[in-house]
Amino acid sequence: MASTPKSYQDTSPPVDVRIQSGDFDVAAEIERLRQSHPNIGAVVTFTGLCRDEGGRLAALELEHYPGMAEAEITRIAREACARWPLDGLTAIHRHGRIEPGGNIVLVVAASRHRRAAFEAAEFLMDYLKTRAPFWKKEHLKDGTSGTWVDARDSDTRDADRWKA
Repeated sequence: MASTPKSYQDTSPPVDVRIQSGDFDVAAEIERLRQSHPNIGAVVTFTGLCRDEGGRLAALELEHYPGMAEAEITRIAREACARWPLDGLTAIHRHGRIEPGGNIVLVVAASRHRRAAFEAAEFLMDYLKTRAPFWKKEHLKDGTSGTWVDARDSDTRDADRWKA
C-alpha cells in the first residue's frame, strides 16, 4: 500500500511529455534530468516493453488521439507534481508498430527523496494505463491482425487506489 504523500503546493517542476514513433534512450533521459537538477537524490524509472506473448506476437500497433493524449498525460504528470515533491518528471509514450522487446513507455521521476520518486512514477503509470487515449492492436505471427487489446480490470483497480 502506498504511503500518503505530504501536501505539496509547488507544481513548478519541469514536466516533459512526449509522444513519438521513434525509440527512446533510457540512460540519456535519466542523465538529462540529473544534469538539470543537482539536488536530486533519487531517480526512479519505469520502462514498459512490448511482450512476446509466448512467441505468437509479430508486433503491437499503438494508436493515440493526437493533441488529447499529450494534454491528458501532461495533466496527470502535473497532478503527480502537486502530490509529491518532484524535481522533474518525464513521460514518453511511443505510437506506431512496435515489435516484441521494443520500448513502449518510459516514466522518469526525479526527487530529493526515493519514496516520492517511486510513488510518483507508479501513480503516473497507473493513470497512463487507464486514462491516456491510446489503443493497442495485436498483429500475430500467423498473419492474423486487427485484434484490439481490451483494458484490464486490474489496471482500473490500480489507478483507483490513488483516489483521495
